[in-house]
Amino acid sequence: MPRLDRLPEAQAKGLLSHNCLDHDDAPWTPLGKPLATARLALVTTAGLHLRGDAPFTGGHQGYRTIPSATPPRDIVQSHTSIGFDRTGLFQDLNIAFPVDRVRDLVAAGELGSLATNNYSFLGAQRSYDGILQDSGPAVARELRADGVDVVFLTGT
Repeated sequence: MPRLDRLPEAQAKGLLSHNCLDHDDAPWTPLGKPLATARLALVTTAGLHLRGDAPFTGGHQGYRTIPSATPPRDIVQSHTSIGFDRTGLFQDLNIAFPVDRVRDLVAAGELGSLATNNYSFLGAQRSYDGILQDSGPAVARELRADGVDVVFLTGT
């Protein structure tokens, strides 16, 4: 992440004036079962997708589906924000998409199961309308249909 004092003035001012969403009214729902029986899905804003899928482009507010059985070598990243250092992710996908660690928890009996699919969005958005009205609710419906109890959300 770049420091504001190292960015050009116009870029720093743009970041400082960025509209951030505030959700103080979001409901809290405690997990109604032990984690050892829960189904978990990963959702990320790291701009990940399957090798061969169209890359995310700036401002894209859709999502990509990443089947849980996908080997990490077949998951790539096309997030290009200057504020996102991708070097660690290139070395270990689990930094932003801890699918191997979740599989370890399932194998150890500490987590019930990994969802059929996981989901990726593009971070560094300037507007959120498409996510709030379309892609976010679409992913929520997919998660519910798959019986997901817990979502582990990872950012960029």
